Amino acid sequence: MLTLLVGLVIGGFIVGGLARLAVPGPDPMPLWLTIGIGLAGSLIGGLIAELLLGRPGSYLFGYVAAIGLVVLYRRVVQGRKVFGPEARERPSRGWGLKRR
Repeated sequence: MLTLLVGLVIGGFIVGGLARLAVPGPDPMPLWLTIGIGLAGSLIGGLIAELLLGRPGSYLFGYVAAIGLVVLYRRVVQGRKVFGPEARERPSRGWGLKRR
């Protein structure tokens, strides 16, 4: 059971980290949020793969779903654009930012 949990955390971190790298611009967020986005993206992508392909799981669908969650986080929580010059600016709000 412990091996499964550690594997899920590592897999969530990898998928979430790759999704953050796919979206241009800075996205400072805590480690737990990166893992959560990776796990949620993998779950959503797996469900979509099951519906479309008739078989569970697909790294591609999980990765694309995690990218969508990073974009959603940027638009809703940070209130920033995803593309253009505004996307490269540092966010002024969101989880993981140091308050001054």
